[in-house]
Amino acid sequence: MLIHGEWACKNGPVQVGQIGRELGVQYVLEGSVRREAGRVRVTAQLIQTTDQTHLWARQYDRDLSGLLAVQDEIAREVTDELALTLGESKRSAPAAEAAAPYLKGQYSFNERTPQSLQQAIRYFEQATEKDPRDARAYAGLADSYALVGGYSLRPQTEFMEKARPAALRAVEIGPNLAEAHTAFALVVQNYDWDWITAEREYRRAIELNPNYATAHHWYAEHLMWRERFDEALGESERARQLDPLSVIIAADNAVILYCSRQYDRAIEKFCAAREMEPGFPRAEIIIAPYAEKGMFAEALADLEAERSRMDLRTYWALEAYINGRAGRRAERSAR
Repeated sequence: MLIHGEWACKNGPVQVGQIGRELGVQYVLEGSVRREAGRVRVTAQLIQTTDQTHLWARQYDRDLSGLLAVQDEIAREVTDELALTLGESKRSAPAAEAAAPYLKGQYSFNERTPQSLQQAIRYFEQATEKDPRDARAYAGLADSYALVGGYSLRPQTEFMEKARPAALRAVEIGPNLAEAHTAFALVVQNYDWDWITAEREYRRAIELNPNYATAHHWYAEHLMWRERFDEALGESERARQLDPLSVIIAADNAVILYCSRQYDRAIEKFCAAREMEPGFPRAEIIIAPYAEKGMFAEALADLEAERSRMDLRTYWALEAYINGRAGRRAERSAR
């Protein structure tokens, strides 16, 4: 099994052997990201857990003109080279074959569009077929099924029958894996509204791996729904520290600020997320704090600018909402 570097990046190679024993993995992909003056440098290295042998290492320097495009480019290069290295090593054929679709699934998942989430599902399914013991692939599959309904405007119940078994399988294979417990927390939160179990699972994930940004990210959202805004912002900030280049974490930080009625800060953070990735879907929520502040012209202008990227049903609903809030009932969309 292959894991990425959130365990290793903070603790160094001294901990790699412990990671291998506790999670039952043969390899660790350790990585770091540095950003400066419009450039990004990604360093990745593949380490064998049994003896801490460094099998492969690469450094990638890119212009940060479009963050997701840069991520996708580097992901493809890392995926191809890792598959080749692991294939040549012949130490774990299933892990080698699952590495490529798993990494591609992660980057498709992070784009957060209906199409990219469907693509992530296909990649994660490929990974589980190639390595049925890959708990991370099952966790990624559960995450994708749990989110695709909301992003595609399809009923959540349509995907529950696939999300839940994938999450349970991840926990069964990787009981000490943070990703598995985070995936299960998301499922029981979104489908069962079981706040107690969800919080317990998020906290367990953070206990297992305090450096897993997604656990902090989704726990922050969980706390937001429960109106525990100070705690939510603390968890969100921790997620941003762990993954400062994540656009979805940055955008959801703005969502928490909006829900806690900090509208000026929310607008500022939404704009910052758009600077990281123009057109990022989640940042469309900026029209909500605009409307709350009575900035209806700005809200409508933003909505029109994003129209080509939106589902038309969403566009019409938001147009009607903004005009209704502005008191222009005659101008509300009747479509």
